[in-house]
Amino acid sequence: MEMYRYLVIAHIAAGSIALLTFWIAAIARKGSPLHKRVGKYYLLAMIGIVATALPMALVFMARGRFGIGTFLAYLVVITASSMWLSWRAIQLKRDRASFFNGRYRQVGWLNLISGLVVFAIGLRLGSGLLSGFSWVGVLVGFGMLRSARKPAGDGKWWLREHYGAMLGNGVATHIAFLGIGMNGFLASFGIPSLMLLPWFAPLLVAGVAAVYLDRRYGGQKAARRPSTPLPVEAGSARELTP
Repeated sequence: MEMYRYLVIAHIAAGSIALLTFWIAAIARKGSPLHKRVGKYYLLAMIGIVATALPMALVFMARGRFGIGTFLAYLVVITASSMWLSWRAIQLKRDRASFFNGRYRQVGWLNLISGLVVFAIGLRLGSGLLSGFSWVGVLVGFGMLRSARKPAGDGKWWLREHYGAMLGNGVATHIAFLGIGMNGFLASFGIPSLMLLPWFAPLLVAGVAAVYLDRRYGGQKAARRPSTPLPVEAGSARELTP
């Protein structure tokens, strides 16, 4: 039990560092030394979130709380995928074929299948959180498989992959923070549906940001322009309490 408490503390610490570095990297000029350096620290903090979330998921399963345990494991899958893609897009920005390789497709299928499994579990348990959030993995997986089939386009494909994955990382970061920090405050209103706000509000904000960035970097006008290639979350506070 003591070990679990240390896991939660480490998870919260990693989430706090990730939240801070996420916004520093987001505000910094893209491609600047500060952006690159802080971005590395951010991904390291995200590794801490994932590394602590997985054993926490196993603890919940061992206690018979299969729903939340499965959900945490699912969040590990989609968060780790976003981390991997954001890093890989930078490393392979001049090698599109290597980026969209067989492993990329496998990760796409993993997200798609994980989302469908969580959706089925959510329906069985009557959980709106599980059923609703399951579509994140489904859409991510479907989008990855579709991107892998697209012919080579303009030179900024890697940039869209990078910021798309980083938005996913941002969602996980804010859910990890808000799901704990706002839980007690929202519970005081006595409105069950309000408890979903920390989970779905970051998704909504990320969706708006994605539309803006796609219009700026990935719209039809951007695709027609010639260009030169350049680049969990945790449950509520009640769920984390032994």
